[in-house]
This record gives sequence, C-alpha cells and structure tokens, in this order.
Amino acid sequence: MRQAIAGVAPPEVQEVTVMTVWPTLGASGMGRWWGRMYAIKAGIRILGIPVTVGRLTALASIPLIVPPFFLSIAPGLARRYRLTNRRVIIERQQFSGKYVDEASVPLDKFDQIEVVELPGQAWYKAGDLLFRDGATETFRLAGVSRPETFRVTCMKARNSFVGVQAAMANS
Repeated sequence: MRQAIAGVAPPEVQEVTVMTVWPTLGASGMGRWWGRMYAIKAGIRILGIPVTVGRLTALASIPLIVPPFFLSIAPGLARRYRLTNRRVIIERQQFSGKYVDEASVPLDKFDQIEVVELPGQAWYKAGDLLFRDGATETFRLAGVSRPETFRVTCMKARNSFVGVQAAMANS
C-alpha cells in the first residue's frame, strides 16, 4: 500500500505500530526487591566517590540478576508492549521469534492513564501504567521503562483515534 507518510495509515485500512517498549526487571516482584536494595543510599565517600550499600549490592548481585534478565528476553518468555493506531497490546515472543498477542485494549476503551511507581521500580526508572475508563481499570502494563513517555504517546494516539471516530460518526 502506498502511503503519503511512511508508517501512517488510517486504522480502518491497516494496523500500524506507533511505539514499542519492553518491560524492565521492575515488572516482577523479584526485580522490584533488587531495585529496593540497589536504591539504598547509605554509605561513605572515598576520594569524592560515593560508595553506597546499594552500589555494592548491585555489584555483588551481578551473578544473581543476570540470569533473570536473560530469561526476560528469552524466546518463549519475552514480552513487549506495543502501541498501534488501534490498540495497546501485550505481546509474548514465541520460540520461533514471532510475537503473538497476549492481551490488548482498544484505544477507545480508556480515557486516562495513570503512572504508578511501585517500590523498587524507581531504580529502573520504571513504573506501571494503569489504563482507566472513568474509575474502572481496563488494562495494566507492568514495569514500563520511562513510563511517562509511553503514557503521553498512548494518550496522543488515543485522542487522535477517538477524534477521527467522532468526526466520522458526525459526517
């Protein structure tokens, strides 16, 4: 299909990816526990360099945290969050490398997105995104890296989608 702007298509014609993000280790309880340990700021300065309990814990935990990280990106276990011009999707990677839908929410089924930073996610610069329709939670993405950026992009896509739907209904 020829497009005036590459990657831009009306939702009625084609579903197009707007943005993709991957969950951090802050999406799991174990990852958040490590994040709380890494964030401990108690310590001393040696030659002007802060030596904190958190930094020492991060260094000492490398052999323990590397396996969960690689498991989180392994085929069959890896997940990603994808925003399209129609919906927000949680996808799981199959062993073949192809991603399949695990859950999704259409862009017109929420009207606000709240960023909730759980204990331990700050160290990863991550947070959960709660999609709400009024007071009802309709969808949740756990451990999103730099969640405010993804939240703003989702809301812009949602507002565009809803605006076009309303304009088409009135014409």
